[in-house]
Amino acid sequence: MEDTQKTINYCIQMLSGIMDDTTIPKNIRRVAEETKKVLMNDSQELGLRAATAISLIDEISNDPNMPVHARTRIWQLASKLETLPLD
Repeated sequence: MEDTQKTINYCIQMLSGIMDDTTIPKNIRRVAEETKKVLMNDSQELGLRAATAISLIDEISNDPNMPVHARTRIWQLASKLETLPLD
């Protein structure tokens, strides 16, 4: 469980970095903020939070307006989220 919390904290830090990067379009930063809120919502089960976060990130991963450096961070984030247990 400790590893899971470390992974969530890491993902939250990544999302904060995306949100603070002004070179990333607002719509992508808005989804990053929404994803961060989902991950921080302890009232939902971990599997649901992880699945919702992956879905949100997947939606923006193919945005043609996303800078290359942001796309790389989004893919890293998605990979990290996929390590969380969904059950």
